Amino acid sequence: MTSPTRFTFVPAGRLDGWVERFSSAHGGCDTLTDTDDGVRLNMKDGTLAVLSPPWPDDGRPGKGPDLLHRLVSLASQERTMGIVLMRRGGYAIGVASSGKLQAHKCGGKHAQPKKNNSTLILKAAEDGSRVFSANTFEYLATGGDRELVKAVLSESVLRAYTLRPRIDPLQVGEPNLAVLSKAAADFASIRVRVTDSQ
Repeated sequence: MTSPTRFTFVPAGRLDGWVERFSSAHGGCDTLTDTDDGVRLNMKDGTLAVLSPPWPDDGRPGKGPDLLHRLVSLASQERTMGIVLMRRGGYAIGVASSGKLQAHKCGGKHAQPKKNNSTLILKAAEDGSRVFSANTFEYLATGGDRELVKAVLSESVLRAYTLRPRIDPLQVGEPNLAVLSKAAADFASIRVRVTDSQ
């Protein structure tokens, strides 16, 4: 039987406290190792947590005396991203720096047949082009319906942005400003995958 897995996002500035509470709740940390996926914490009760940075070091690795300090340092770096969130009911486009929105545009589809997404895709692409062309960013971050995201990014006005390095996609609710703001913060946070002991 597979052990239950859950995910959470921890801002870099709160990681020390999160690790301390997590370790205390699981009998202490047994081992801490560096892996391709991130920093792996093995707890004494068998629970496992993998802490992944929000972006690659890209020649700008984190600094510090140990793995956790270097992870926090890397995640704390000011980096920018263009965000595209798509669901059947609407879209949210934004540019964020250090997890905070700098520019955004949200829209929805009103009284359109569920199978007809062409208008939504075109509108999202047009708004995305306006937001992205007026701002600079390093990474492309996406969330929601993967097929709709792919369709929007394949529009000619956005195609050039698909060459940017990608951040792992997120699952999101119906896109609006609140969902976009939370996604921007989550994209810039340390991703934690917890696997409970059996």
